[in-house]
Amino acid sequence: MNGSVIIWIAWAVVLFWAIGAYNRLVRLRSQAIAAFAALDDQFRHYVSLVQLSFPITTDDVVSTRAGLAAAAQQFESSLRAARAHPLDALAMRALETAYEALNASWLRLRNEPPDLAGPPLPETLQQQWEHITMVAEIAKTDFGRHVQIYNEAIVQFPARLLAWLFGFKPAHII
Repeated sequence: MNGSVIIWIAWAVVLFWAIGAYNRLVRLRSQAIAAFAALDDQFRHYVSLVQLSFPITTDDVVSTRAGLAAAAQQFESSLRAARAHPLDALAMRALETAYEALNASWLRLRNEPPDLAGPPLPETLQQQWEHITMVAEIAKTDFGRHVQIYNEAIVQFPARLLAWLFGFKPAHII
């Protein structure tokens, strides 16, 4: 066999492998983005619940309810940024921080002592929050699993070379 034929066959095998590895990385990235879409949908329920239940008024400037509404606004802004770049580590860290702040604000409001009007959070709101949290945790777990698979794929050799060449970056798990 001629030496140039062997070289061409080797190049064809490398090219075939590279196309397959690139397609795998793109598929894994797409699956992680699709998993974020489900998580995004659940996270929007938090914002809707807070905005519909605790509209911001001018006399609520310093109350715990105003803090919850502000945390929901910040969470919505972080969610919008993460939606634009779901695998960007900085956007996902900001979303994670905003999520923690929203949960802390909710707990702060829930733990306030009742007044003459009753408890600070009606039982139905607390049940809705817990339901959203349960479904969101499932979506977070699914997203985390897809991100972990994607992150593992981009650091494996020799796919690491393609990830570097095409700019695949590791994602942050919420």
